[in-house]
Amino acid sequence: MRFLISPRSSRTGWMLPLPLLIAFALARGESPSAADLVAALQRGGYVILMRHASSASVAPDAAHTNADNVGQERQLDEQGRSSARTMGKALRRLKIAIGQVFSSPTYRALETVSVAGVGQPTPSSELGESAPGMAGDKNGARAAWLRARTAIPPAVGTNTLIVTHYPNIAEAFPQESTGLAEGEALILQPDKRGGVSLVARVKIDEWANL
Repeated sequence: MRFLISPRSSRTGWMLPLPLLIAFALARGESPSAADLVAALQRGGYVILMRHASSASVAPDAAHTNADNVGQERQLDEQGRSSARTMGKALRRLKIAIGQVFSSPTYRALETVSVAGVGQPTPSSELGESAPGMAGDKNGARAAWLRARTAIPPAVGTNTLIVTHYPNIAEAFPQESTGLAEGEALILQPDKRGGVSLVARVKIDEWANL
C-alpha cells in the first residue's frame, strides 16, 4: 500500500489539504497508517478509482465463457474473481460505505463490480475502452470527463467507486497512476473546487489487510 502526500493537484497546482486524519498523523511526526485511511474512508467523501481486476488477455472460447458473458468478451480470470470477492468482503467488514458505482461497460469491469458485490453499477461509455486495442483518448475528452467525475463529492457518509481501464486512468492522472496494477485503486479526495488530491494507492489484495 502506498500513502501518497503529493505536491500536485489535478486542477491547478496542487497544494491541497490532506484528509484530516492523515494530516493529524503527520502533525504527530508519524507516517500515515492503514488505520488512518480506514477511518477516513469510514467517514466517506472519497472516490475510489480502480482498474478492473485481473483478466485474461484474450476472450475465452465458447467452452470457457461465463454464462452471462453473451458477447464473449474478455472476462476475469480465477485470480481476478478471487481478489474482487475478497475486496468486497473487506469493504463490508471495515464498514466502508460505497454509494454510487460507475463502471466501464466492458464485461470484465462489470464483472469486477458484480463479484465484489459493492452495488449496482452505472455503465458509462466514457469509462470504456477504445476499439481496437485501447487506441487512446486523442482529443482528451475522456480524460477530462474522468477528472470531472472524480471531482464530484460523494453523498454524505459514502464513497464513490469507479471501475475502468488503465489507459483511461493514465490519461486523466498520468503521474499518479504510473505502474497501476490490475485491481489497484487510487484513493482520491474531491476538494470541492473542481479538483482532487491523491491520498493513497491500494492494491486489490491489500484491502483484506487494512
